[in-house]
Amino acid sequence: MYLIVSPVIYLAAGIAFYWIVKMMIYEEVESRLNVERRDFEAYLKTHDTWSNSSYFVENKIEVVPVFGQFVNRTIFTDTLINNRYEDSADPFRQLTFYTMIGGVPHKVSIRKSMIQSYKLIEAISVAMMIFLALLLLSMYWFHRKLSDKLWQPFYDTLSKIKQFDWTKENKLALPPTEITEFNELNDVFEKMGDKMQHDYRSLKEFTENASHEIQTPLALINARVEQFIQSKDLDAEHTYWIEEIYHASRRMSRLNQGLLLLAKIDNQQFSTEEIVDFKELTENKLNDFEDIINHRNISVEINWMGHFRKKMSPALADILLTNLINNAIRHNHEHGKIHIQGWPHAIQISNTGSELKTDPTRLFERFKKESSGPESVGLGLSIVRQICDTSGLSVFYNYQNTIHLINIADKNEENSQ
Repeated sequence: MYLIVSPVIYLAAGIAFYWIVKMMIYEEVESRLNVERRDFEAYLKTHDTWSNSSYFVENKIEVVPVFGQFVNRTIFTDTLINNRYEDSADPFRQLTFYTMIGGVPHKVSIRKSMIQSYKLIEAISVAMMIFLALLLLSMYWFHRKLSDKLWQPFYDTLSKIKQFDWTKENKLALPPTEITEFNELNDVFEKMGDKMQHDYRSLKEFTENASHEIQTPLALINARVEQFIQSKDLDAEHTYWIEEIYHASRRMSRLNQGLLLLAKIDNQQFSTEEIVDFKELTENKLNDFEDIINHRNISVEINWMGHFRKKMSPALADILLTNLINNAIRHNHEHGKIHIQGWPHAIQISNTGSELKTDPTRLFERFKKESSGPESVGLGLSIVRQICDTSGLSVFYNYQNTIHLINIADKNEENSQ
């Protein structure tokens, strides 16, 4: 801001200084022209005549008789007169007035050269501009040095905050400074850092405890319900209600796992990163789902045009592809198709399926689902989007002619193109 405002102010000051000097010089020249006029009038009063052989030092005087009507007024003007020695037009300041000589009205023009005055104005202006430029540079240098010294503690604090990882045990420690305001700011940052670490540890413990404590009774409920289902002493009605309880408990278990997974992703508990080869990971996942794919008679077509590699959490990459392939199978038809394409910076999974009645972008919202089946909890695509946002990936869902298509791409490569 200083570099923008200062040149404007200095330029305005330079222009104002130029016009002030010019007005002062013009005032001085016009004052001397008036003196020459009084000398001229005194000469006429004494001799009552004028001869062009009469000279006044440093002045040129032109006396011309006037015939006809004229306006008797005195004016100052700028004019140019050819220099017969240098073949150039020189600037002059001219005083014009009318007077009677020998009973005949004459127009008198007294001129004074402005060459030296203009040279003086130019010299003063150049000197002023140089002085202002040097002043601007020196002020910039001074403020830069002063700012660097004053703001160095702030930049040190900023650097430490950028390196601070609240998921680790190391506390945020900021060194004291000589500036009271920065010390107060550092105290606030340290308290905030401690609060963030405390909240992170509390939330991490909660998700870990919830994951263990809730899954255990749910697993017990499922086991007991399975025993009841296999019992031969139950009639059809009791069997129906026990199966409903079984499906509800399984759905609650998946819902619990999904919400806890989203919480872990939000809290950056998947911090370990390495280069993940999506081509290799996809092929391994297809092998894991081979039985169910064959059971539903789904044909799989794979077309790789390069290895898609991305530095991210291997666990999140595994969950990402598991959800995508699982969705492509679950929401497919019997004898349907799955088509997987891969590029150096993207992967695309498409599958046949039922007509989509919901806005594709809303399927990434939590608990928003297209299927009404009891096996769906509406968190699969929400987990996919959360993983993509955390890992620097973009996700795009499209539907055309019974084909559901999901495209995963590297954001860094998209921005560089």
